[in-house]
Amino acid sequence: ITIYGKTLPIPRLQVWMGDADANYQYSGLELSPHPWNPTIRSIKQQLQPICGHNFNSVLINLYRNGQDSNGWHSDDEPELGENPIIASFSLGATRRFRLRHKYRKDLTPYTFDLMSGSLLVMAGSTQKYWQHCLTKTAKQVEPRINLTFRKTLRGLDD
Repeated sequence: ITIYGKTLPIPRLQVWMGDADANYQYSGLELSPHPWNPTIRSIKQQLQPICGHNFNSVLINLYRNGQDSNGWHSDDEPELGENPIIASFSLGATRRFRLRHKYRKDLTPYTFDLMSGSLLVMAGSTQKYWQHCLTKTAKQVEPRINLTFRKTLRGLDD
């Protein structure tokens, strides 16, 4: 990934999956989706009525241990639209998820421990005004898989 003009290895393993035209770009990466796996499609179909939203893609992250992480960011790429709905489903080890306001430093950041089976839905103006991260930890932790379901609005070439 490219952050502030510097190219770095992604600090976790990931795969992009979804409908054939659900292309996605972030941090200098251009992702074309792998076809839906039956298990992931089933999870998507179960989450959609809960979230009241249809998803056409998912970013699957494997956090192998406490050193794998995701830095402060917002999922605010143009192909997600103005107020995207992100459904984050966690499996495996409990990890600490943090949320902070982009502009209001007087607001206390939120911290959640996301356990296996947790569903965190970020909607409305969350991505416009807030950043989130999964920080590194020195604790010995088992692997964690996180599925972040999204709906892209167009392909990369549109």
